Amino acid sequence: MKLKRAIPPCDGNLALQEKKQSSGSQDFEATRIEGNIPIDLPIADGHRYLFISHDQRAFTHGIHKYPAKFFPELPRWIIQRYSSASDKVLDPFMGSGTTNLEAMLLGRFSVGIDVDPFARLLANVKTTLIDPEQLLAACNELFDYLDSYKQSGKLRDVPEFPYRENWFQPFVLEELAFIKRGIEDLSCIESIKQFFLICFSSVIRQVSQADNNCTRTVIRKKLNKTVRPTYSFELFRKRTEFCVNGMLELVQRNPLASTEIPHDSSATDMARYADQEFDLAVTSPPYMNAVDYPRTHQLEMYWLGLANGSLRNLKRKHVGTEIVMAKEYEDLLYTGIDSADSIIQSIYAVDRRRAFIAYKFIQDMVSNLKEVHRVLKRGGRYVVVIGSNQVRGMNFESWRYLRDASISVGFEVENYFISGIINHFIKVPRKERIEDDYIIILKRT
Repeated sequence: MKLKRAIPPCDGNLALQEKKQSSGSQDFEATRIEGNIPIDLPIADGHRYLFISHDQRAFTHGIHKYPAKFFPELPRWIIQRYSSASDKVLDPFMGSGTTNLEAMLLGRFSVGIDVDPFARLLANVKTTLIDPEQLLAACNELFDYLDSYKQSGKLRDVPEFPYRENWFQPFVLEELAFIKRGIEDLSCIESIKQFFLICFSSVIRQVSQADNNCTRTVIRKKLNKTVRPTYSFELFRKRTEFCVNGMLELVQRNPLASTEIPHDSSATDMARYADQEFDLAVTSPPYMNAVDYPRTHQLEMYWLGLANGSLRNLKRKHVGTEIVMAKEYEDLLYTGIDSADSIIQSIYAVDRRRAFIAYKFIQDMVSNLKEVHRVLKRGGRYVVVIGSNQVRGMNFESWRYLRDASISVGFEVENYFISGIINHFIKVPRKERIEDDYIIILKRT
């Protein structure tokens, strides 16, 4: 496996150019920036930027698909601009751990929090350095094991989960079970096994009967998806070689900071952390009514032993969840934030359930703002990246409601600007697609 050249740190000298962009029927100016974002980038409230990422597959960033994740250059710029070496950075909606990996690379210690067990496993693998000699030895052992495969038609060590035979052809079940068994039997430390389990997870959707790119795990007969025998092995080898190279690249950079990923915290409850413990917080919270993360990764979680049946209880833990009970949305509820309550009232007139989901999303995010305000040092920033989306045909401006709520919590709104989204890694219906992210820079007073 060839070791790739490490990407140099940002020097802040990239050229900016103005480019006319079109969104629907409106034309407006956007500043286009390719690659690293200059640290001293001028920020004007409401200005739109089009960031072209070059690093989404650098280091371990690309070892597994994850919906709606950061492109690395954005948290890299935020961390460089608003923190110093050895500072402590928090991401309360960690997701795949992009912020934490970038913090490591920049010499900042970080904490990543997420209620989703798959997200915690993925982020932990991405940010745990592995000795190259041990990693390559284990990889060679695993590949030698794969060479011994002979199809038997027996489904040995295949986990039980709902509609298993609908999701996978019998020979694919046998192949995946063989790969997983080989990983579990490796003579190596647990962190290396977890690394290969993420490599394994990264091929599961592609060898299933599910649409490779949909936010929901669904089978679409019109795609006529075909998976041939032994493709699981070919794809796993290819993905593993890519992931190993990414880890070797990361180790070569020798980051001097580490990441902590607790299992007993959430974005609204970080009791284990002291008041004013963090220098900076950076996050991209879930969108209300947009991505169902547990359903997106349900096949992966079944195979990894993180779930074995209904995902309902896990979904209820997520901010932005649509799993609510009828008794919860009988009455119209108010958040106390005028801008949010106005749209919630309009939604309630046509769909009481959606109105409650919107209300709960805002309430949970206010709880998050309060908790981050508590653990953030005075003068520290909380940078929130979030978009707007459609709810029953109405524009739900999450960024505006959070901006307004942050003031009542005790933050000062320092700046806000817009980042155009140009690469959707998974298919979302056009009417639900989020075309812009708003970056809100809040200062803890």
